[in-house]
Amino acid sequence: MSTDTTTEVKTILLTDAAAGKVAALLAQEGRDDLALRVAVQPGGCSGLRYQLYFDDRTMDGDITHTFGSVKVVVDKMSDPYLAGATVDFVDTIEKQGFTIDNPNAGGSCACGDSFH
Repeated sequence: MSTDTTTEVKTILLTDAAAGKVAALLAQEGRDDLALRVAVQPGGCSGLRYQLYFDDRTMDGDITHTFGSVKVVVDKMSDPYLAGATVDFVDTIEKQGFTIDNPNAGGSCACGDSFH
């Protein structure tokens, strides 16, 4: 009798639209040494807030994911909060920018920039 002990490892995901936008922004900057850093920091009206920014540094314990030509870096403290989260880019008449759909969030504020 064999038992399948395969466990699904949840990681952050970047949609094709988000990867395309990040690649376009990096090309506009003329930089190929930058990664998109996604982090969770204390603050915001719900307790935790997301940070997305370009970073050329690598910190001890960073977890790097590659989506085409785009590298996404998550620090080891933020990784559990972002496991299974999806970063997307929307461009509609109502909203433009990056969004994060996070199954780990118990709730979020009205602005969508923070969660708990």
